Amino acid sequence: MISLSLSNVIELSFNSLSYAALLFLLASGLSLIFGVMRIVNLAHAAIFLFAGYIALEFYNIIDGTTSIMPRLMQLIAWGIVYFAWTGLSRISTEARACISLLLAYVVLEILSTLLFGVRLYEYLFPTIAVKSVQKINFFMLSAAIAAAVVMVALGGMFIERFFLRRFGQDTLAQVLVTIGFAFILQDGSLYTWGGDNFIFEKPWPLNASTVIGGISFPQYRAFMIIVAVVVAIVLFFGIERTRLGAIMRATVDDPEMARGVGINTNIVSMSIFAIGALLAAIGGVVGGAFFGVYPGVDFEILPYAFAVVFIGGLGSFAGAVVGSIVVGFMENFGTALFPELSYFALVAPMAIILAVKPTGLFGKG
Repeated sequence: MISLSLSNVIELSFNSLSYAALLFLLASGLSLIFGVMRIVNLAHAAIFLFAGYIALEFYNIIDGTTSIMPRLMQLIAWGIVYFAWTGLSRISTEARACISLLLAYVVLEILSTLLFGVRLYEYLFPTIAVKSVQKINFFMLSAAIAAAVVMVALGGMFIERFFLRRFGQDTLAQVLVTIGFAFILQDGSLYTWGGDNFIFEKPWPLNASTVIGGISFPQYRAFMIIVAVVVAIVLFFGIERTRLGAIMRATVDDPEMARGVGINTNIVSMSIFAIGALLAAIGGVVGGAFFGVYPGVDFEILPYAFAVVFIGGLGSFAGAVVGSIVVGFMENFGTALFPELSYFALVAPMAIILAVKPTGLFGKG
């Protein structure tokens, strides 16, 4: 426990804002997906972790410590599987195409192992040797964000198109599917990249601190705040001031009427899920140099993300902003003032807010 001098209050406030910025990047996607699709995506924090690992591999490839060939061979292998599945689906049902592919894989796996000593699953699911990265510049960070955003957004579109869409508004099935993908991403990350705690060195010129009035302000924390502000502005104007935003709001308010006027609500839903996933990806890459990347970081941050959306209100953009700030300040000040009761300092105010307004501060009943 520390005494609260003015300098401590300023420093804690700055740290709280930077942590709130990271929580916003995660919680805004979670809230957006619920607001449009009414899906509580329990795989959201696993996507956050997965994006951090993608950035880690990207840094290792640029640094020359990891080869890109296993990943290229994996893309080719999965491309062959996809085209085989689409070809079989044209002459049969999708279910029979999947069963046929599975049986063909089992046969080929046995034959390739016995005859050539080659295991096909190593091409479909390669293990990638990576290590902590000590030299990152701003260009590498920006490129890693772009790479993670593209891959995670495509993955989000795949999950929505081939899994979640099939269950319609069956909430229990949606929750179970997202929980399943959370475990798939967690165990897949552990299998692919290992279970070590990987550390990212903060990129130049964000690896220093600015001292003002004897108070140190880490520049990377300021960068996190700037990224969150930019994302918030883009989201606000994208949702409130563009035709795409109008289509999204129409899909939320009355999906049947939206379909009646020619809006393809399936594409809108898939796009929204992809946008929510890429927001988590941005948080995962930016947070990689803040938390590090290791198995379990998703479980550690998920309760705080849900605290944000519960306090702010599920489906509310303003709620995601305010909820992130509230949780960021409660976490940092609570840990500093009451380290033994840090969770209580977070949960107790949340319980009071929900008791007064069960839908959250900005949620709709």
